[in-house]
This record gives sequence, structure tokens and C-alpha cells, in this order.
Amino acid sequence: MEERLKKQLAFALEMDKEKNIFRQTHLSGHGRNENDAEHAWHMAVMAYLLREYSNEEVDIARVMILCLIHDIVEIESGDTYAYDEENLKTQKQREDAAKEKIYSLLPEDQKREFISLFDEFEENRTAEARFAHAMDNLQPLLLNNSNDGGDWKEHKVTSKQVYGRHEKTKAGSERLYQAADEIIRENIRKGNLKWT
Repeated sequence: MEERLKKQLAFALEMDKEKNIFRQTHLSGHGRNENDAEHAWHMAVMAYLLREYSNEEVDIARVMILCLIHDIVEIESGDTYAYDEENLKTQKQREDAAKEKIYSLLPEDQKREFISLFDEFEENRTAEARFAHAMDNLQPLLLNNSNDGGDWKEHKVTSKQVYGRHEKTKAGSERLYQAADEIIRENIRKGNLKWT
């Protein structure tokens, strides 16, 4: 087998480990914790489904690949809970080291491509990245809402924290931000999120 294909298949197998990275968010209906691969798949399909609500014209295939690869680095860095202020301080450093290690499994041209895609998502500098971030925020919001705010209550998350995270939703989709706002307000009324 040629070296390029060996590297690509090694990376394909490495990606399987993403299924073992469990997030704080639970599956809908009070299910188990979701894993990173499930989160990425869910986001990608949501992006395609909801593409009409993007603030800007987007290349939906690019949005979907950004959704699918954005958490592969967590195979090495681990998941950082969105509201864990202490671990958020070191997230970029851990993920930068992880992207170098994981993407180095690929042939050099694909390594550069995947790092560029990861950086595009993280820097939130394109219409595609902004819409992908909207999915990254909306997807766990929907799951939390379906679980009566269980994850928020468990971690004592406040409405201010959730609204802060959803600033990126607004940048990608004003309409989906409005929907998120309705869900957040409902959870404040129910006592699932502390108003701050």
C-alpha cells in the first residue's frame, strides 16, 4: 500500500476515537452523555437543514465539514465544557498542541488543509464558520431544553453564561438566535436557568 493511503487510513482510524470523548451534554429525553462524534454529526445535519436561516450566503458543504472536524482535536485535548471557566483558560493551548499531533498523521497537504479548516472554525472569520458556530451553540441548547435544563442545573449555569455563548449564534443567524432566546427565556421561567 502506498504511503499516502496508509497515512489517510491511519487518520481515519484515529478519528474513531472521537466516539470515546463524552461531553457534559446528555442526549435528548434524559439519555446518556453524548459523545463528540454524535455532536459533530448532529451539528452537520442541522446546518444543512437550517441553512436558509444563515445571515449570509454560505457554502453549506464547507459549513458541514467545519462542523464535522471541529472537535477531532479533543481526542488529544479532551472536551472542555462550555461553561467551565477554569479549563477554558487553557483550551486554546491544549487544542493547538492536539491539532499538530493529530493532523500530523495525514499527508502534508491534507494536514495543512485540516489545520486551516480547524483554524477557520476557531477564528470565526468566515460566513461558514459563523454559521457552524451557530450550530455548535444551538445543538446543545436543544438537548438541554429537551432534558428540562438538567445539564444547566447540574453545573449551576446562569442565563448570563448561556446568553454570552449565544453571541456567536447571533453572528451566524439572527433568526436562530431569536429561537435560542425564546428557549432560554422559557428555561428561566421554569427555573432551569438562574437569571443573572
